[in-house]
Amino acid sequence: MERSLTLRSNWLRFWSFVTGLGMAVASYLTIDHFFQANFPETIFTGSFCDISSFFNCDSSAYSSIAHFQGVPLGYWGLVLGILVMLGAVLPSPRLEKMNKFLSLPNALGVLTLFFYSVFHLKSLCLLCSGYYVFSLLNFYLFWKYGIESEPRGLFGFIKDLALGSLKPLVVVGVLTLMGAYGFHLFYEAKKDAQLGGVATKIVKEFYSLQPVKNPSFISPYWTAKATEKFEEAPIRIIEYADFLCPDCLFLFKQLERLKKEYAGKINIAFQFFPLEAKCNDVVDKDKHPGACELAYIAAYDPSKFQQIHDEIFRNFEKAKNPEWRLALARKYGVEAALTDEKTKELVKKIIETGKEYEKTSERYPYGIRSTPTMIINNRMIIGTLPYAHLKAIVESLLNEQEKPASGEIKFLENWVETKKIKK
Repeated sequence: MERSLTLRSNWLRFWSFVTGLGMAVASYLTIDHFFQANFPETIFTGSFCDISSFFNCDSSAYSSIAHFQGVPLGYWGLVLGILVMLGAVLPSPRLEKMNKFLSLPNALGVLTLFFYSVFHLKSLCLLCSGYYVFSLLNFYLFWKYGIESEPRGLFGFIKDLALGSLKPLVVVGVLTLMGAYGFHLFYEAKKDAQLGGVATKIVKEFYSLQPVKNPSFISPYWTAKATEKFEEAPIRIIEYADFLCPDCLFLFKQLERLKKEYAGKINIAFQFFPLEAKCNDVVDKDKHPGACELAYIAAYDPSKFQQIHDEIFRNFEKAKNPEWRLALARKYGVEAALTDEKTKELVKKIIETGKEYEKTSERYPYGIRSTPTMIINNRMIIGTLPYAHLKAIVESLLNEQEKPASGEIKFLENWVETKKIKK
């Protein structure tokens, strides 16, 4: 044997173990974030935009490739990381051949995901990036120092590495699929829990929140309108949002469902809050460049707001492009929005209402400091919520306002004591 990564040098085995450990840890963290983002266990842990539109993991967690049938993408990386560690701790020619063989498709997959994130999602998850780095280092070590195939070249690779590690590949494949099925069941259980015990907890937490006043100026830009006066609707949502915030995109999709199911009962006021210092001095840097422009474009003509609002969120990635924003303004005949002082003053007036709320942490000077932030019937929620949680809150509020028929058990009576919680 001329060379080997795990059989000839303890130093190389050490570095192989480190790369496997890095892959496993990064994968575990991405799996954990996936479930936390999609299935929060409490109202206080909802995702919100507070870093930047590019460096964030929520875009990945909410993307269409984040999972397949409930199996997070990070699960496959976790398996590979464990195999690499196992190969370093219990070295054998067959295990090294298998890991070397798997390092190639893994490296190609990593590069594909990197380019997909950067050029399609227009964001980069730092947790995923850790996996990318350790995976590429793992590939380098195996192909620089790993067992060589005989004969060399593509034919040798297929014959010696692929076929030579066929048996352990089959065993690992079966075990991996069994684990994947376990994740599928866990995912389905998480979904069911959102409608049961977790939803009950969310409703209780919602009623434990101290009531807040509506902002002094409620935005005239509504995405749902059940009554002429905002306060007259049974369900009233004030949505502080940013058009370039990935978590606001997630909330947009949930509110779309809510508006359809509770049509005629809900008012939603869109309170512009771009996380860009260009028009919002609550933020100290341009976290979402272009968000102010989109706010001006949407606000210029109130009669076109709903259409522009929907088109921006449905073309979320394109909206990050200055040329697309200009084309959007031209499409709706609102090019003047980008220089119109009246529009800018109105957007600024809406933004400034965020300063009216008490600060929620020592780090931030104001209560409204991130997006999305919702005020639902005078209770503030910072971050996003899955649809099941929003629905539970809405149902409880509606049932609280109805007088139960004699002997009827109302929704809220099963869930939570509705008396005001005293300090």
